[in-house]
Amino acid sequence: MTEEVLKVYRHSMAHILAKAVIEIFGAENVQYAIGPEIADGMYYDFVLPRNITEDDYKTIEDKMREILKRKEDWTRKEVSRAEALEMFKDQKFKTELIQDLPEDELITVYYTGDDFVDLCRGPHVENSKDLLQAAFKIKSNSGAYWRGDENRDSLQRIYVYVFPDKNQLKAHLDMVREAMERDHKKLGPELDLFMFHETAPGMPYWLPRGWKLYRTLISFWRDIHDRHGYQEISAPVINNRKLWLISGHWAHYQNNMFIIPGMSGDPDAEDIMAAKPMNCPNAMNTYKRTIHSYKELPIRYNELDMVHRKEKSGQLNGLFRVQAFRQDDDHTFVTENMIEAEIKDIMDIADQIYSTFGITYRAEFSTRPDDFMGDIEVWNQAEASLKKILDDKYGEGNYEINEGDGAFYGPKIDLQIKDAIGREWQCGTIQLDFQLPHNFGLTYQDSDGTLKQPVVIHRAIFGSLERFIGILIENYKGAFPFWLSPYQVAIVPIRTEHNAYAEKIFKDLENMGLRVEADYSDKNMNAKIKNYKLMKDPYIVVVGDKEAEEGTVSINVRGQKNQMRNVPLEKFYAMCRRMNEEHMQELICSVD
Repeated sequence: MTEEVLKVYRHSMAHILAKAVIEIFGAENVQYAIGPEIADGMYYDFVLPRNITEDDYKTIEDKMREILKRKEDWTRKEVSRAEALEMFKDQKFKTELIQDLPEDELITVYYTGDDFVDLCRGPHVENSKDLLQAAFKIKSNSGAYWRGDENRDSLQRIYVYVFPDKNQLKAHLDMVREAMERDHKKLGPELDLFMFHETAPGMPYWLPRGWKLYRTLISFWRDIHDRHGYQEISAPVINNRKLWLISGHWAHYQNNMFIIPGMSGDPDAEDIMAAKPMNCPNAMNTYKRTIHSYKELPIRYNELDMVHRKEKSGQLNGLFRVQAFRQDDDHTFVTENMIEAEIKDIMDIADQIYSTFGITYRAEFSTRPDDFMGDIEVWNQAEASLKKILDDKYGEGNYEINEGDGAFYGPKIDLQIKDAIGREWQCGTIQLDFQLPHNFGLTYQDSDGTLKQPVVIHRAIFGSLERFIGILIENYKGAFPFWLSPYQVAIVPIRTEHNAYAEKIFKDLENMGLRVEADYSDKNMNAKIKNYKLMKDPYIVVVGDKEAEEGTVSINVRGQKNQMRNVPLEKFYAMCRRMNEEHMQELICSVD
């Protein structure tokens, strides 16, 4: 079944859902809005006399099957505006849709049998028997607003999985179950990595275990960038509106910024401030603080400052979409003839970072948007530069082009990574910018003594570290590789008299640079082990009389059923060193 046929299939099933709901609740009690197809099925929005619950799902599904077995014809009919308004006079949402259509718009409706009609462009199946093989299952129901406007009617949205046959539906449901098991919103709190609180919506609290992971990821990032000649900076999180006016963010991004009134409280006063949604203007100011020679370029300023972006509450999604996050930003200042080599090096860094986590990615090229800033010839030059780089790396036509999706100040290459269950996430980005250097009056002294304008390359690899960690949690199901785990070794003394030996091992491992935790309480040994297993620590070391006497340890290795018994301490330490150093060796070799 082709993608186009599948869309028709799913959209037709949305009409079956609407007809089923109307038959269950009665036509006089139902307002039906819209019912489009989506990636794994379809949904339909309703106003109903009561809230739908999971107890209703089977009733609705059975009614849908009953309707399909009637093998009713589907009839397309063209109607006038007046006929359409009369036909849907009791349906407020359909009436509004009709009234919003252009005067010369062709209006069509589709009948399913003789007793259900929907306003629709189509196309649809010719008879319900064409859908008899459909495999479907109600996924969920949720609240929605008419036309996405929180000030409009509140609707009930019923989501339904729809696939051509039972095998495809089963495969999809298996994938969904796998996704639920990996869900970072569930695993994160269970592993004590992060939390959210109502007093700061969309702004994660990083807990001790999660912050250890976060710091480890940052150290990994810093090692790579230090080796590639980057300089890390930090800048204010709140800036006066003047800065955002210069950069263009005030005109293009104000609705996504957290605005902070000045002392006067006047929204138009000179002292109005805003939390930064991006780091770009601060990097421009850092560069501008002194005169630069062409010999200094490229200058690479990377930073991990917190940024804030205002989102609608319904768009927040765990760590995947937050309002406060750190972004692994860099702003590199280059001459025009350095662009190609610099972006090649950036993509080498992306290859190195993503491959460390077993992540694959593809590149997308985004061109000039409608609200672009600057001279069109400069844009053409920037787009040509990026296109050549992508053509050389992937071959002409072997990457996706998103027309009009560039940043307002320049075209960009977005790096779309694929997670463990096949979803894509836009994390990395490389943006070429001739505009902000002009706005901020940036220059460098060329070899002939003249002042020229540098080009700025904006880039991030992780993108939002919060989002990237969310992806890692789901990719690893919380069982992080040894080098990245919040705690790499957990120590369990069987009884309190074994604490002294456990403390010696703790100190030895700590001196080796490992992250280690121990439970010296008098709790039952099995309870201690169970707790560390729930935390997914890679090694759980158990010590008792025999181990203390012989200078050995017994080890529970994550993912293995059988315990490694009576392992000499030095052999265990060598295991830990090897596990920890393998990653660093890969890092050094990949840079060399």
